[in-house]
Amino acid sequence: MRRLRLVPQDTKWDFFSRPALWLGISGALMVAAMVSFFIQGLNFGIDFRGGTTIRTDSAQEVVVSDYRAAIDPLGLGDVTITEVFDPTFDEDQHVTMIRIQAQEGSESVSADLIRDVEAALKTVVPDISFVSVESVGPKVSGELIKTAAIAVLLAIGAVLIYIWLRFEWQFALGAVAALIHDVVLTIGVFSELQIRFDLAIIAALLTIVGYSLNDTVVVFDRVRENLRKYKKLDLKEVLNLSINETLSRTVMTSVTTLLALISLFVLGGDVIRGFVFAMIWGVIVGTYSSVFIASAVLLKLGVKRDWSKPSNTGGNQFANIDA
Repeated sequence: MRRLRLVPQDTKWDFFSRPALWLGISGALMVAAMVSFFIQGLNFGIDFRGGTTIRTDSAQEVVVSDYRAAIDPLGLGDVTITEVFDPTFDEDQHVTMIRIQAQEGSESVSADLIRDVEAALKTVVPDISFVSVESVGPKVSGELIKTAAIAVLLAIGAVLIYIWLRFEWQFALGAVAALIHDVVLTIGVFSELQIRFDLAIIAALLTIVGYSLNDTVVVFDRVRENLRKYKKLDLKEVLNLSINETLSRTVMTSVTTLLALISLFVLGGDVIRGFVFAMIWGVIVGTYSSVFIASAVLLKLGVKRDWSKPSNTGGNQFANIDA
């Protein structure tokens, strides 16, 4: 039986024939992303702009499209409607969370607008009731932005320390350069396309950091092993050999992850679409940066070969999985 392979076996591709070109392209894209961020900014969602959250209850089954069709004529801007599931609910209990952005000139949605929303929803769900109404002001939203930025920076800092301790400082700088590249480009694409940016996207950024790091560590493990195994090869040849040896695993992981994410993007609905889009973009740029950015930075910095220390790794056990 023939085995399906996403990449040929025993590839010998030269990933560093033009390392300056890849770094230049990535640098230009990062500059474009930052320019877009400073000129257009991000399309912050309710989490960061403030707004009002309404919890509703009804005996009628929730149809999110009907809820949205009833509310849209009110012109309230960014409105998120999510059905809430809980095993403790009664069979005829259907709960939704409706989040409405803060209106211009006020910290929350006014009582009159709340009544208008209730009246609009009663046209499609006559027995609907508002169980609770909570507002988040701009001050709290500003603190969330600051906390989210700190979370991403701390994650990248933790990666720097982890890679430094596990490998050498040159590996650490290469890995962090790849992570910064991924985060900046992800923020840039959200700024350029003006896709809603909320706390779910922060979760996606942290997930992208972990995914990209995993790919990078797999490559670096094999690089360290091959540096000890092939003592006469120069660093460029060792990097090319290591990436080719792990390429099958990298491609298989990325493709299978993308298949699941694309299914979620198409079928998952509007609530998670921004998160899934960020993950799809992150998997693509994370795979690219693991090969072309992290390793290219390592090639530029060079690495000292200390043969006095025994190798504490035999390479990643999943590196040779066929794809």
